[in-house]
Amino acid sequence: MKVCILSDSHDHIPLLCSSVKQAKEKGAEAILHCGDIVAPSTLGKLKPFELPIYAIHGNNSGDMYFLSKLAHDSNGLIHYYGQDAAISLGGRHIFLVHYPHYARAMAVTGDYDLVCCGHTHKAKIEEIQNIKGKKTIFCNAGTVGGIAAVPTYVFGDLETLEFSICNVD
Repeated sequence: MKVCILSDSHDHIPLLCSSVKQAKEKGAEAILHCGDIVAPSTLGKLKPFELPIYAIHGNNSGDMYFLSKLAHDSNGLIHYYGQDAAISLGGRHIFLVHYPHYARAMAVTGDYDLVCCGHTHKAKIEEIQNIKGKKTIFCNAGTVGGIAAVPTYVFGDLETLEFSICNVD
């Protein structure tokens, strides 16, 4: 299963939609958003792509009640978890959180194959040695909104656990 990992869209709808369009053309089957969506209506702009969306809030979350309502009214397309989320997709255990220090701590537990975050607006992918003697993929998607950085997202394959940082066209 291929995924599009996003963070820090900060209501920049054209860049957000462009990144999802690019990822879908590459075969993305789901969207993971690691926070700072801001306005709920921004997340709603992704519904036409008809990809399941797994989202959490960050430190710039706007109306969290309406984000929850949007997810509830999406017929299962949008999954909104709040501060963090532990999900299973494509046979992999995934943890989403906004803050990198929290993400690193969760990666070290060895309970997850992939831990995703944002917040710093600096895209980064690395393998972290966990306490179970294996490696967990740590992924900071950067800022799809292009806030003080080049707009990026991460495209990944959950089967092979191969991920790459992509610039938004």
